[in-house]
Amino acid sequence: MGNITIDILKKIPAFSELDDKDIESIAKITISKSLKKGEIVFMEGDPGNAFYFIKSGKVKIYKTTADGREHIFTILSEGGVFAEVALFGDIKYPATAEILEDANIGMIKNEDLEELIRNNVEIALQIIKVFSRKLYLSQQKVKELALSDTYDRLARTLIGFAKDHGVKTHRGIEIKLNISRQELGNMVGTARETVSRSLSQFRKEGSIDLEARKIIIKDMKKLQEWIQ
Repeated sequence: MGNITIDILKKIPAFSELDDKDIESIAKITISKSLKKGEIVFMEGDPGNAFYFIKSGKVKIYKTTADGREHIFTILSEGGVFAEVALFGDIKYPATAEILEDANIGMIKNEDLEELIRNNVEIALQIIKVFSRKLYLSQQKVKELALSDTYDRLARTLIGFAKDHGVKTHRGIEIKLNISRQELGNMVGTARETVSRSLSQFRKEGSIDLEARKIIIKDMKKLQEWIQ
């Protein structure tokens, strides 16, 4: 895998606190894949035999409802880890992972990682810490969806996008995501029309600016005021 892969692994939260020797061990069991936009990493219901991390590009994680609509759970970029829910358990993937922007990803098979951590407590503890944190954040998101209104949820989502996918420009924080209003609505659990109205309200007050599929946060403080 070489030093480049080791350097990349150091940026992954699940491995960032490990020493070089442990990271080298993980690099040896990592399988690299280059995938194009629209390609499926795995489908909901497929056997959960591996977990993944992103070297570059973007991946969306979503479920398809009975009437064919997508409900997007999250969009991940460099350093993101996904499908860890299938780790240490004989279960199926509970959602679909699709390439949103041409990506290089690393895949680690469950059986290979399990064999590695049987003899390495430090790796095991670090992975447990990171995945426990992700579980907590997922539970918080479910709670927010139940208790918050559309403006609140949308503001939280945009602020999260700014943190994970934002680039500072002279106009503000530009969210580097080619995401439609419908996809944004799926993420916050509301209709596309409601998202459009909410975005227009944010724009009217000067919190954001809109250009086609581009969103620019002009005033983070104003946007944060929508959060209850």
